[in-house]
Amino acid sequence: MAMPELTPEQRERALAKALEMRRARAAFVASLKSGEVTMAQALAQAKENPVIGKTRVRQALRALPGWGVARVDALMEIVKIPDSRRLAGLGKSQCESLLRGLREDPLGNA
Repeated sequence: MAMPELTPEQRERALAKALEMRRARAAFVASLKSGEVTMAQALAQAKENPVIGKTRVRQALRALPGWGVARVDALMEIVKIPDSRRLAGLGKSQCESLLRGLREDPLGNA
């Protein structure tokens, strides 16, 4: 299926909306990084808030203080969440497993 032709005005509006969403998502990730928002709060809001819901799980986890590539990879593998999954796409049991995994260290570090 071919993409519809957009008028210059429609294209401009679409680009502005995309930029606004990227900025909002960056602000959300920054709030996770600063500890202002917890992962539990983010998961609770993911279904209603499109900015939070469209954030990839991996990106949200990497924003958490102390969570680098290795810990995130280990947790995603344990919880069996695909790399492409977004926060709004997680089921109830996946959310519970993810939060449980955040409390326990998947690498076994003290």
